[in-house]
Amino acid sequence: MSRPVGGSRLQLLLVNGALALFALLALAPLAWMVSVSFMPMGEASRFPPPLLPAAVTLDNYRELFARTGFGRAFGNSLVVSFAITLGSLLVNTAAGYAFAKLRFRGRERLFQLMLAALVVPAQVAMLPLFLLMKELGLVNSLGGVVVPALAGVFGIFLVRQYARSIPDALIEAARIDGAGELRIFFQVVLPMLKPVLVTLAIFTFMAAWNDFMWPLIVLAEQQQYTLPVALAALSREHIMDVEMMMAGAVVTVLPVLLLFLALQRYYMQGLLLGSVKG
Repeated sequence: MSRPVGGSRLQLLLVNGALALFALLALAPLAWMVSVSFMPMGEASRFPPPLLPAAVTLDNYRELFARTGFGRAFGNSLVVSFAITLGSLLVNTAAGYAFAKLRFRGRERLFQLMLAALVVPAQVAMLPLFLLMKELGLVNSLGGVVVPALAGVFGIFLVRQYARSIPDALIEAARIDGAGELRIFFQVVLPMLKPVLVTLAIFTFMAAWNDFMWPLIVLAEQQQYTLPVALAALSREHIMDVEMMMAGAVVTVLPVLLLFLALQRYYMQGLLLGSVKG
């Protein structure tokens, strides 16, 4: 016996209403953060706190970039995030392709050991990693933030799972035609990895942009701070300037949010294709 049409419509309405409610609850803090960033100084400290500014002002953003050095931190984050994204794409893609298609002794055992590293907390490796960066002379430099992030287990795993779908016959045909391994990698393999590369680029850029702990450890001078570290320093120095701190939070969140919304279609496509083809 078929279900009544009215019952299915009511169920659909309840599900959509619940999803809309949860979405509203999730977005409410973000919306209030944006609202407070446009309030005059001291307005957000009233009780009860207002939801909307009585008079919209950009003074908080002007003060943020004029007095706190947030512009330099924004530039540092751009440099670090783009460097990590481009470098890790090359390293992780090459390693993932090697684990997927190249035959060498101990390949599977090495890959299993690498996957085991996923269960090790990142904080455990920070002290030896800091000592290594110190020996290389990269402490208190943007290079000290970039170099450790050039290879990641998750990125290698994601590329390997996707690269396994590339036909072996295609690679063998390129070898028979006399193509070297580098030419095969750049001219044959990379174009076929485009969906997963976009996905990995979004993951990597967002992780690099939002990373707080490692830049806090390796960077000592304020001129080298990235945005999350600069925002934490701002909260210590201007703890009573709630509106300015919210403006700093908007500047920190907005770029990655826009990036995700702009590339959301490619992001989901890469994840779904990688899960099916892997």
